[in-house]
Amino acid sequence: MANLPPSPPVCPPTDTPRLRRALRLKDLIFYGIVLITPIAPVGIFGVASTLSHGHVATTLLVAMVAMMLTALSYGRMAALYPAAGSAYTYVGKGLSAHLGFLAGWTMILDYLLIPVINTAYVALTIQRLAPSIPYPALAALTAGGITLLNLRGIRSTARANLALLAAMSVVIGAFVIAAIRFLLQTSGVSGLFSVAPFYHPDSFQLGSIATATSLAALTYIGFDGVSTLAEEVDHPEKNISRATVLVCLITGLLSTLEVYLAQRAWPDYRTFGNPETAFLDVTGRVGGGLLFNAMAIVLIISCLGSGLTGQVGAARVLYGMGRDRVLPSRFFGNLNPRTGSPDRNVVFVGLLAFLGTVLLSWERAVEMLNFGAFVSFMGVNAAVMNMYYIKRPAGDRRSGFFRYVALPALGFLFCFAIWISLRTPAKIAGGVWLLAGVVYLIGLTRGFRRPPATLDFREG
Repeated sequence: MANLPPSPPVCPPTDTPRLRRALRLKDLIFYGIVLITPIAPVGIFGVASTLSHGHVATTLLVAMVAMMLTALSYGRMAALYPAAGSAYTYVGKGLSAHLGFLAGWTMILDYLLIPVINTAYVALTIQRLAPSIPYPALAALTAGGITLLNLRGIRSTARANLALLAAMSVVIGAFVIAAIRFLLQTSGVSGLFSVAPFYHPDSFQLGSIATATSLAALTYIGFDGVSTLAEEVDHPEKNISRATVLVCLITGLLSTLEVYLAQRAWPDYRTFGNPETAFLDVTGRVGGGLLFNAMAIVLIISCLGSGLTGQVGAARVLYGMGRDRVLPSRFFGNLNPRTGSPDRNVVFVGLLAFLGTVLLSWERAVEMLNFGAFVSFMGVNAAVMNMYYIKRPAGDRRSGFFRYVALPALGFLFCFAIWISLRTPAKIAGGVWLLAGVVYLIGLTRGFRRPPATLDFREG
């Protein structure tokens, strides 16, 4: 029998501080969209178009189904563990502590890769504006600048994030209007409406779609952040599931519209000069130099902001592991006595970001990130089946096969299909990381004879 968390007391002690359940469904949806951002598909457009042979809109819809099913599972687990909010905890409590450790181990890989991905994309975008500057120099400038800002204690604020969200929305809105106008002027109504971005018989291949979907899934990464607010939302047992699903749905539909118009405006993916920044070329075609520069600036600022917070998150995770002696505490558990910040870890992550940017392509780093993300997603889907159906307490009526077995099983299978479709180098690199985690876990637990060390994923 599962030991589900007890319900909170009806009248909690008045002297115990508690988070207020003040957030509503619309607040969660807005928060999730802010996390993912309206320009989420811009980075993957060119590479996914090349991999899918011009069917990136289809890959986004397939990834959306997988994410919506997984979002339901996140919501189910958030209802059981409202203070947790991570795949690490959900898998650890829903399956086993050892599997939870491995889910957390894959999350560490993702934390370390996020600064690499953002550093690489900033360097690629700046290079489009200043092609004479060597890429390694731009990578060093970006990684060094982000590191120095974090060492000085500069943080993004909620007001700055909202301003950036507004700027992104304006630029994306301008792109949509410009693209529609461009298509009507050049091809008429027939140019605006077509099934080719979804299915073209001459180039449609299921294997190519699957490979590209494993990349397009990056568009949705961040939806699970909604579950971290489970303690502050009204009716979390219902609203977390609804919000995560709706965030994935809204993101998927808006992203599909963006790439659909981009595909119609630039139908031949084989003519992209640089697939990683191909969306910029499309904005230049439909909106001229002004829209091209506006999109580039928004991308740079967005990636810099994400890089700043991503580096902080990775540094804090390494600090938590050092403090709890999961990693060597003398280095990783050290805090700057003046600022209270894990400065050594900030510099360490900055060096990793630079080296990763130089040694890995942006595309390869994204695929490796998705390796870890989909391992976690599969674990959360499996945890729902185990907690709600297999180990449900006696007399528990939550035994609906469709809700607690069929849907999470479909989510698991969709995620597995996307995960297995990752290209071989990403699977090898991710597999080596996962194997290292297994070996490390065996050592920590003396051959699985004791509980694993606790991984700390708090950023504060």
